[in-house]
Amino acid sequence: MATAVIMPRQGQSVESCLIGNWYKKKGDPVSVGDLLFTYETDKATFEEEATVEGILLDVFFEEGDDVECLVNVCVIGAEGESAEEFRPAGAASGSEVSAPQDIGDVGQSGQSAVSAPSVDATVSTAPAPTTADGDSFMRISPRARKLAEKTRADLGYATPTGPSGRIIERDVQTVLSSGHRGETSSVVQNDSRFGSDASSRKVVTPDSEEVGLTNVRKFISKAMHESLANSAQLTHHSTFDATDVLNFRKNLKAVDDNEVIAKITITDIIIYAVSRILPKHKSMNAHFLGESMKLFNNAHIGVAVDTPRGLLVPTIFNTNALSLSQLSLQAKELFEMSKQGSVPPDSLKGASFTISNLGNMGVEMFTPVINPPQTGILGVCSIVERTKNGVIYPAMGLSLTYDHRALDGADAARFMKDLIMYLEKFSFNLALEGV
Repeated sequence: MATAVIMPRQGQSVESCLIGNWYKKKGDPVSVGDLLFTYETDKATFEEEATVEGILLDVFFEEGDDVECLVNVCVIGAEGESAEEFRPAGAASGSEVSAPQDIGDVGQSGQSAVSAPSVDATVSTAPAPTTADGDSFMRISPRARKLAEKTRADLGYATPTGPSGRIIERDVQTVLSSGHRGETSSVVQNDSRFGSDASSRKVVTPDSEEVGLTNVRKFISKAMHESLANSAQLTHHSTFDATDVLNFRKNLKAVDDNEVIAKITITDIIIYAVSRILPKHKSMNAHFLGESMKLFNNAHIGVAVDTPRGLLVPTIFNTNALSLSQLSLQAKELFEMSKQGSVPPDSLKGASFTISNLGNMGVEMFTPVINPPQTGILGVCSIVERTKNGVIYPAMGLSLTYDHRALDGADAARFMKDLIMYLEKFSFNLALEGV
């Protein structure tokens, strides 16, 4: 009996995922555990393995298609079985949805799958396909792109017949049949610096390149603009004497018999200190909801992580209930999953406060942007030498941005004061807590 493979739902907030790379094509034999395809949310990439064996009877979506969660993606069954009963509405015919010959050629468009136009395509003399806002960004399937690059097909004469106005292989073949080739024609190329989705491809001309935004970059762009447009943000800058923190960290590194403790970082220490102070300042450990505020009893701290896909902010839940070593382990696990693109979507939401550390990049002061509906975010800055009473000491900068709709400047200042006092006597406070 044929079995449909659906698009999984990775987290309650995820409505659809992009097909990444197909590792099997229609007609291939499939065994339990075989990798069928990859898919991604706006934050992470996942792999889908076969749970039954048989023949891959049909594939309903191609690389780059945006597929709603729980919709049939492909069908596995016995040779000769029909897969039509499993075909979702709007999916392209099986003849056009197949895996690329080179499994490393990944392309994603971020566009929803729709029924393909008629195959009786004609050559157009119009300029290259444009997006809705009139730019020259081309939507093109991986196989079509490879063929165009190999043959120098002039895509300015291509009429897209694929889903969502995408140029597919047959469109390039039509261009070639009409003799339209160019010496330096523009070809959409993949740029690994910007991820694997089709929105991250670039249009190359002899004197420039136009690079599309990745899905993560689009998400960040929208979220940051909305944050600044819809809140009243103000930033306080301060420093604290980091002598105790640095000495404490130095002593931990000398603990050869405990790898976990030896690898505790300055970031871990800052997160730990914030988690102890934050619950005492309700308006800072909160979500501003317009007409009300959600005040948290525990500290759910999001930490900004620089990844190849863009900025991600995984959440360490109930941080105030964790020991320093427990916090360090959880943080490292979340950071690594974020960098690998495998962090669960539910771990990228729910924070009551955020920390962003740019100190290791030499930034002495900056203005972090709040992640709505949170009311605050702490920027951790670099260490500079300062003099007090003729004594040189290491001063670490802190930049606190808060939503002035939710709390006043004095409230933010009190939070910063308490945090600085805790950090300047970090080892003493840790001893008092018996950690």
